[in-house]
Amino acid sequence: MSDSEEKKTTVGTVEEVLPDSLFRVRIPPPELPPEEVVEGAPSGEGQLILAYLAGKMRLHRIRVLVGDQVDMVLDPYGGRARIVRRLS
Repeated sequence: MSDSEEKKTTVGTVEEVLPDSLFRVRIPPPELPPEEVVEGAPSGEGQLILAYLAGKMRLHRIRVLVGDQVDMVLDPYGGRARIVRRLS
């Protein structure tokens, strides 16, 4: 894998469990430097993305429930993520 193809990881909270090992996960909003914060803009609660279980988690039958914190690798094209670790 080249340097330009670095995997972006983030932590999120599972909001909803869907069929076929799919999950709706809320990721926190990105932290903006103080000079870029817009006055009067809503603080936001983060973004909902669709995530699926990684192969090792399916293989070992690791359960993910609503409210769990998960570590994810984001898809470079956006909108999806792969859950690689359950944190709590």
